[in-house]
Amino acid sequence: GINEAMKLAAVKAIADLAKMPVPEEVNMAYNARNFKFGKDYIIPKPVDSRLITTVSTAVAKAAMESGIAGKHITDWDAYHEELIARLGKEDKLMRALSGKAKSEPKRVVFAEADNYKILKSAQIVKDEGIATPILLGNKEKIQEIMQANDLQMDGVEIIDPLIGTENSAKYADFLFQKRQRRGITSFDAQKLMRNRNYYGAAMVQFGDADALISGLTRNYGATVKPALQVIGTKPGVKLVAGMYMMITKSGPVFFGDTTINVNPTAQQLVDITVLIEQAVSRFNIKPRVAVLSYSNFGSNDGLVPEKTRETVRLLHEQYPEMIVDGEMQANFAMNPTLLKDNYAFSALNGAAANTLIFPNLESGNIAYKLLQEIGGAEAVGPILLGMNKPVHVLQLGSSVREIVNVVTIAVVDAQEKSALKK
Repeated sequence: GINEAMKLAAVKAIADLAKMPVPEEVNMAYNARNFKFGKDYIIPKPVDSRLITTVSTAVAKAAMESGIAGKHITDWDAYHEELIARLGKEDKLMRALSGKAKSEPKRVVFAEADNYKILKSAQIVKDEGIATPILLGNKEKIQEIMQANDLQMDGVEIIDPLIGTENSAKYADFLFQKRQRRGITSFDAQKLMRNRNYYGAAMVQFGDADALISGLTRNYGATVKPALQVIGTKPGVKLVAGMYMMITKSGPVFFGDTTINVNPTAQQLVDITVLIEQAVSRFNIKPRVAVLSYSNFGSNDGLVPEKTRETVRLLHEQYPEMIVDGEMQANFAMNPTLLKDNYAFSALNGAAANTLIFPNLESGNIAYKLLQEIGGAEAVGPILLGMNKPVHVLQLGSSVREIVNVVTIAVVDAQEKSALKK
């Protein structure tokens, strides 16, 4: 049965939820900019998935406290996860990463803070305890956008590199010393430090922030370049690569390279594969790597099959412990029965691949975007791999949810990099 305590708990949970920041998917469903508690929004919208988890939990607690519960719940986190699973949300890995991020939030600098989506994302990660945002940009413009959209971020640091700060000279001198033999003069370095991408990268380099997020309003290459010049790659790493985590109904699948290397050589594909394989392992997932082509194990000749065949040969030779095979077509990589029936010798037999290496940028980029738009998979990323410090570059026009996901990954990345130093 349902008693008065349970009814009151439901009402209170709904009332509390109405006063909390509204998820972006709810705003999008109603074509609204930013719902806030007031005359036009007094109770949560029906499409708000938080209703299921928040109200159900409050009612269950009231039932237990009033003594009519038939089942006693001891692990509320597990109950919350179970409710989300019932909603059909496939992003279990993202929820685990979010929990990890909240256990040790990091300072994340947002280079494009004069943008509504960035500010909304910054508020969400602050409110949820994922990160401490640092905003770069014109202070008046940022405060104007926050006021117009009722975004509350009291006490958040706002820095305008254009007018200079006490750190500008130090950062500029560092860049000059690092790049003086690569065409950058002292004057150039000072000028570049007025650019938010250079300034944000320098903050991370000097430990004044733990991670940098940028790229929403500029093309990918223009955002990666400052980070490479200021921070650079990890020692021993020859290139950087971009990876997407595709959240599918059958679990996460990792795609690379989807953002950086246009037409990598066989050895560069080896380096990309190693970066991606290590990243997947850090998510506590055993990587099963398929190197893709339009050919299966020598069935076709051509530049792409020959390159990917050589990549697999080098991987087997240099990394014998890695579970990797190819060259193979994508359907064989994802269908264990098809693979076993036709190529029983493959190292990938037994289960589908969860890590897909594409022969070039166009195939990787096209594949993840098609899967996202037609296949209904959620794309988390891009995750920039190979940098010496946490820098993550958004895709042009990312949604608020996508930005929050990338920030979450940046925080976990920063946690791991700081743990390695200890």
